[in-house]
Amino acid sequence: MKKNIKKLPNSIVEIEGELEAELFEKYFDPAFKKLGENFEMDGFRKGKVPENILVKNIPENKILEEMAGLALNEHYPNILIEEKIDAIGHPEITIKKLARNNPLEFKITTVVIPEVKLPDFKKIAEKINKEEKNKEEIAVTDEEVENTILDIRKSRSPKQHMGEPHKHKEGEEHEHAEPKEEELVTLDDEFVKALGPFENVEDFKVKLKENIKLEKENLAREKNRLKIIEEIIEGSTIDVPELLVDAELGKILYRMESDISQMGLKFEDYLKHIKKSVDDLKKDFRPDAVKRSKLSLVLNEIAKIEKLEPSKEDVEREVAHLIEHYKDADPERARMHAENVLTNERVFQFLESQK
Repeated sequence: MKKNIKKLPNSIVEIEGELEAELFEKYFDPAFKKLGENFEMDGFRKGKVPENILVKNIPENKILEEMAGLALNEHYPNILIEEKIDAIGHPEITIKKLARNNPLEFKITTVVIPEVKLPDFKKIAEKINKEEKNKEEIAVTDEEVENTILDIRKSRSPKQHMGEPHKHKEGEEHEHAEPKEEELVTLDDEFVKALGPFENVEDFKVKLKENIKLEKENLAREKNRLKIIEEIIEGSTIDVPELLVDAELGKILYRMESDISQMGLKFEDYLKHIKKSVDDLKKDFRPDAVKRSKLSLVLNEIAKIEKLEPSKEDVEREVAHLIEHYKDADPERARMHAENVLTNERVFQFLESQK
């Protein structure tokens, strides 16, 4: 096969090729057979029409199109492997010459994973990690514990004990009086035991304090991770393909539509209410979609450079967890999602380890 590869702007690669006539002709019989299997004609069962009748009734251009499809389905993946082309999405195929006993000439245009030029991401991570380490140690005050307990007691108290509404003048907002101590559920051993595995009030307070501290630490870790990756993205050079941005926009709109549906609303009615079209939303969310695309590409590049990948055991465990909670999930898509999530976590752990 002759082929010529051109790298175009916006992460697009153009492949012009020619499959020699003798090789292309070998696809005639498989193409004819495949068309025959789906051919329908009065007086015959589907796929059971005799060959001599098929020859007269299947146009040659149909056979040629099927031959081209079979040929490119087989050779396109090989071209990607041979030329080390990291294609994403569906290619755009143009047939330039299509005739019996002639070479098959074609042009394939595909989007590829763009080149990502990273800054010194280890140095960036080390700097931010040191800044975080020099901050005051995370602590939980008694006041925070008591305020959390008060919120829990309020949420568990019967609504009729939550106080009567303040009298208000016309145009003022309705506000509810804060419940009095005697209107709240009593904080005693019986109450805390109903909340979870707590021995008594004192044990509950100790464990609550530990949980509040853990939440604070997790929040601080997420903020630190975000700070590191945002600085790495800021220092990176990335030509983000429109295909990736469109894919991220699709995910954002899908989640939005799902959330609105769960609220019992129709997406079309919601759009009318906010006086916007889908195109308006795409325009609004585009900066976020570009940011997400860059994040994905940067994490992928760091994982590739540092050879970071999850263990097979972790992937299998995560896939099983996903399928258990989402019964209709496609196993292959679940695996891809699991590998992506776990790989990203490995990258963040690696960045956090730079001291």
